[in-house]
Amino acid sequence: MRAKSVTEQARRAQIVKAAIATVAELDYAETSFKAIAARAGLSSTGLISYHFRNKQELVDVVFADILERFQGFVSARMGQGSAKEELRAFLSANIAFLREHRDDMVAFLRIRAHSAVTDGGIADSDHVELAGFLRRGQEAGEFRVFDPEVVAVFVLAMRNGVVLRSGALDLDVCERELIAAVELMTGR
Repeated sequence: MRAKSVTEQARRAQIVKAAIATVAELDYAETSFKAIAARAGLSSTGLISYHFRNKQELVDVVFADILERFQGFVSARMGQGSAKEELRAFLSANIAFLREHRDDMVAFLRIRAHSAVTDGGIADSDHVELAGFLRRGQEAGEFRVFDPEVVAVFVLAMRNGVVLRSGALDLDVCERELIAAVELMTGR
């Protein structure tokens, strides 16, 4: 397989960016190559088909792109010290990414169930990592006794709720209340 030229890489990036914005605005089911081409300013859907065999391939690339950037963003803000500080940093980093990349987060949640990337458990990595972190915090005596798997589901459901309603919410208030709710849920 030949390497993609700089022009081809730029066109693919343009299509991915337009796909993210289209899914964030229209939802997954309404997103089509025609809608993406219009948003990207492309003259034809053939330009998308040249780079992506079908909607599934494009969705998988979009999903993996957002996931990689999100995980890098959150990871760079971790390493705060105690389990309580790490949990606070994780939650703040999630809201900070949302502030800077709202369309990405909305698109991520809307295509999550449709992406083949989820087959390997990659999409659930935030749940696995959060549950493991909560478990380690319990072992260190920083958190009360609870089921880490269940609490991770609750925490991520609250985060996802904020993402889906973020256009109508004050994210500073959301961050403060999310941290408070999770600290009440996990505290001793």
